[in-house]
Amino acid sequence: MKASAREILLIKTGELALKGLNRGTFEAILMKNLRHRLRPIGPCVLRKAQSAIYVEPQSPSFDMDEACERVAKVFGIAAYSRACVVSKEIRAILEAAAEYLEDDLLAAKTFKVEAKRSDKAFPLQSPAICEQAGEYLLERYPHLRVDVHHPELLVMVEIRDFGAYIHARQLPGAGGMPVGSAGRVGLLISGGIDSPVAGYMMAKRGLELLGIHFASPPYTSERAEMKVTSLLEQVASYAGHIELQIVPFTRIQEEIQRTCPEDLFTLIMRRFMMRIATQIGRAEGCGALVTGESVGQVASQTLAALACTDEAAGLPVFRPLIGMDKEEIIAVSRRIETFEISIQPYEDCCTVFTPRHPRTRPKLEKLLEAEAALDAQPLIDEALANVRRVSV
Repeated sequence: MKASAREILLIKTGELALKGLNRGTFEAILMKNLRHRLRPIGPCVLRKAQSAIYVEPQSPSFDMDEACERVAKVFGIAAYSRACVVSKEIRAILEAAAEYLEDDLLAAKTFKVEAKRSDKAFPLQSPAICEQAGEYLLERYPHLRVDVHHPELLVMVEIRDFGAYIHARQLPGAGGMPVGSAGRVGLLISGGIDSPVAGYMMAKRGLELLGIHFASPPYTSERAEMKVTSLLEQVASYAGHIELQIVPFTRIQEEIQRTCPEDLFTLIMRRFMMRIATQIGRAEGCGALVTGESVGQVASQTLAALACTDEAAGLPVFRPLIGMDKEEIIAVSRRIETFEISIQPYEDCCTVFTPRHPRTRPKLEKLLEAEAALDAQPLIDEALANVRRVSV
């Protein structure tokens, strides 16, 4: 594409079109998220009309390549295109298509023109625009031939309110709903593969994330905390700003180990996590907690074990990976580029106190009996009083 043309980003929204009277609220959140993501690149103007958002650079230094990379990760966007903008005159449209798409037209052997006429005041209807554009491009690039079924290059001409837009390819966006449009959740984030993927999937549904990490120094290292921060930084490239709260968990785990039956260590530990995460979540305006659990993946994720864990939570618990197997989860983690961080060899608190023979079919009454030996609330209060906050 010719860099000299006046370029914009033409963004198409997806599910937002189905929101009826609430659509404006969702679009406003998406516009806010886009401005935040694009601000570091340089000045630009955003405006919306006709189910599209227009990003117009206001400086020659505005990096369109980086802008595309950032826009591709913004939830709420179905597709986007780099487009050339010209006046709504057929001659200007034809010349711009031939010049702006020169590199693509030279590289292709077959092409097809599609036109969309949102501005019904434009004198030519869509079939006539396609016919004239096709004839003009064949004259300018005689090596081309038309293929209406399987073209190598699709030339798009869109007649809209603010001008005529020419582009060659429409790239897929991240989909989903704008982050912040569905509320806030507390994400229990470990250093493993699953929880970052769970956070990504919930952010895709419009939920703002608050990270909650349990650290057990000296059993877990500073590098383990750095690993969690790196994971959230990668998730934040999709989910936007994430605050991380790091909960000191050593005292609680040592007391569980000293007082409770070994086969119940993991379940009692997770119940404490749920209690603490609930108190943090309520204080921070979260409507639910999110974990990376999947049915049957480990001993603490059987149906009976999950029910015992949920009994200790005071907020709804969302488990977006619940029906996925490990390979499916890994595939998503590779796509969002958290996998290589997750497999770094730094243990989290969930792995350092693992019992040799964990209970897979626990009874709630047995757990409550074991917990009765602990002075739980002072331990929880001490942990909450020493929470550290990190901005990601």
